[in-house]
Amino acid sequence: MSSSSSSLSTTDAGTLRRDRILSSKLYFDVPLSKVPVIYSPSYDIAFLGIEKLHPFDSSKWGRVCRFLTTQGDLDKNSIVEPQEASKDDLLVVHSESYLNSLKCSATVARITEVPPVALFPNCLVQQKVLYPFRKQVGGTILAAKLAKEQGWAINVGGGFHHCSAETGGGFCAYADISLCIQFAFVRLNISRVMIIDLDAHQGNGPETDFSDDGRVYILDMYNPGIYPHDYSARRYIDQNVEVMSGTRSNEYLRKLDEALKVAGCKFDPELVVYNAGTDILDGDPLGRLKISPEGVTRRDEKVFRFARERNIPVIMLTSGGYMKSSARVIADSIANLSKKNLIDLGKHPG
Repeated sequence: MSSSSSSLSTTDAGTLRRDRILSSKLYFDVPLSKVPVIYSPSYDIAFLGIEKLHPFDSSKWGRVCRFLTTQGDLDKNSIVEPQEASKDDLLVVHSESYLNSLKCSATVARITEVPPVALFPNCLVQQKVLYPFRKQVGGTILAAKLAKEQGWAINVGGGFHHCSAETGGGFCAYADISLCIQFAFVRLNISRVMIIDLDAHQGNGPETDFSDDGRVYILDMYNPGIYPHDYSARRYIDQNVEVMSGTRSNEYLRKLDEALKVAGCKFDPELVVYNAGTDILDGDPLGRLKISPEGVTRRDEKVFRFARERNIPVIMLTSGGYMKSSARVIADSIANLSKKNLIDLGKHPG
């Protein structure tokens, strides 16, 4: 192929991507009675009990919201429900061939790390597994719009940071972070995004997708001794902060303080995408770190303070976390953000 035809096809692909983003229904106006907390009951995965074969708590998202509403921090009627990401939405980042691969139940079984999924008809897998994921993708994409309008947004889900345009894995079937950023570039007129990935695992999906894109700065603080061991993607991390198995709260938070200080000097973002996995908790079977629940609360507060003090819109995604206690820890941390006036959940004392 000649260089001229190659550049033409790249231009055509860019135009098609832009058209898909502009025609998407995932951005919609949200009433002022709502707060930028995004969740749908469709997020939660219940699939004949086989979801319990993976250590991930696939009812975590709903439990976070129930904790927040029952303890009086959030009115359930003020939660924003997103739209499902359509095929055209997903094609903004993913290829047709990748999306077609998800029509094979064995592929979904490999990505979700639940082998019995391979035995079910794909129509059932689409309904019970991939539809909840697509709703969460819609939530992550919408979060950027709400954050630009209100300063912050929390998708009580998403953070599928092991999925890139062409490859899924690690319970991540769609690249919601990459999609969110591509939508923000076009719809929000944003040109500089910082990803702060504090999940215990390396966020190799966005690192792969934005490997040659100077508009995206990636701070990734992760345990290098666990999945995904993606050494190729590590080359594209702008700020690589490794935390070894057994790291405790004080050391972790000290490293985070240093990392945020460096990031603030190196890059001036117009949007922060915060991947707030709770698999850093002490006892998490996959993260292998020893961070206390209070440590997670302080971590989240530090990131929100970093963004809010600089007037940078910030979105938070809940990402990984493989203990039942994660839901309570997330809810308590969100409540703390409200108490510290870093977010406004709309529940004011009379």
